[in-house]
Amino acid sequence: MDRPVPGPASGEPEQPALFAWPDDPPAQAAHGTFRDSPQARRLLDVREVYAEPAALDSPRGRQIMAQLPGVRVTEVDSHWRIPSLHGNDGNVTRWVRVKTETLVLGVKRQLVTRPNGRSADWIAPGPSNGCAMSCAYCYVPRRKGYANPITLYTNIEAIVAHVRRHVRAQGPKTTPNQCDPRAWVYDIGENGDCSVDALVCDNTADLVAAFRGMPTAKASFATKFVNPDLLALDPQGRTRVRFSVMPADDARLLDIRTSPVAERIAAAADFLDAGYEVHFNLSPVVLRPGWERDWADLLTHLDDVLPARVKEQAAAEVIMLTHNQALHEVNLGWHPRAEEVLWQPDIQETKRSQNGALNVRYSLDVKQRSLTRLRELLATHAPWLRVRYAF
Repeated sequence: MDRPVPGPASGEPEQPALFAWPDDPPAQAAHGTFRDSPQARRLLDVREVYAEPAALDSPRGRQIMAQLPGVRVTEVDSHWRIPSLHGNDGNVTRWVRVKTETLVLGVKRQLVTRPNGRSADWIAPGPSNGCAMSCAYCYVPRRKGYANPITLYTNIEAIVAHVRRHVRAQGPKTTPNQCDPRAWVYDIGENGDCSVDALVCDNTADLVAAFRGMPTAKASFATKFVNPDLLALDPQGRTRVRFSVMPADDARLLDIRTSPVAERIAAAADFLDAGYEVHFNLSPVVLRPGWERDWADLLTHLDDVLPARVKEQAAAEVIMLTHNQALHEVNLGWHPRAEEVLWQPDIQETKRSQNGALNVRYSLDVKQRSLTRLRELLATHAPWLRVRYAF
């Protein structure tokens, strides 16, 4: 388990290409799972694992490591405190490479379900933190220093048991709200992307299976990655997938290493037919010259390509861009072009978020005018797309 991590070949740039989206749609591997396909390995090719000993000793940890023969493992006391990752500013120039080649395994010790009331009724203890994708506006790395690869929590049985107890304690939902008219909605992917997690282990599958047996609740997660393996999980209507979409030009600049937006939209019908509820996140809305025209084009595309059965059950969340000074400084080290549209002090103001972080958001008057305009565009180009909430 001590195979050295190879460096870049002679002449190869340390930072992988940012915009190398494949033209081909996702394809199953030869023996039937996308997880083992060449496309999946382009996103996540693990060469080094940092792991807490308890995570390695768990059944899920052993399952993960069985798929990574020969990969170097470094044991750590805490998945939060890894000096060579968190706090190492040299990792800024290797931002994408670290996400591709590094995996962290930990144990989630604080199992807490928090009230939300916006996207979901509750935020469940998630099965991961961090992601192999590299969206330039992502809030997760703001707390983790200079590197943000996937951290998978291997005590999934404890997470599932905690959620089951919480659901039972709520009883039936008697008052409809913007989250759902009948079911308690639990966001299971607040700090990661469950579609990407499923490339590594069965945490996502375990949560989908658990909610299948909870008639008063449903799981929910947002994703920017189309993983066909999720189509086989049989959610039976108890899991809501929220495909995040934005204009293609914005996505090419900001949604690094994600599935192309058109591919996410095209997957909606397949996921609905596989038993998922399918919603959309219009997120984030980035204000820059031409944004109204490009959002109108995107909404027109949704209206043109989505079948009626998707439209009849769809709803949307509208989320305006939130940014952060520390993330702005990190991005300047690996992707400064993104900051040309993300960092706009003339129309942004600081605001402390619910978790205490000091973030940068569009000023109130700018935000309100923009949300009004986006609702007008929805009414014109996609009147069937109900907005559950706008933030």
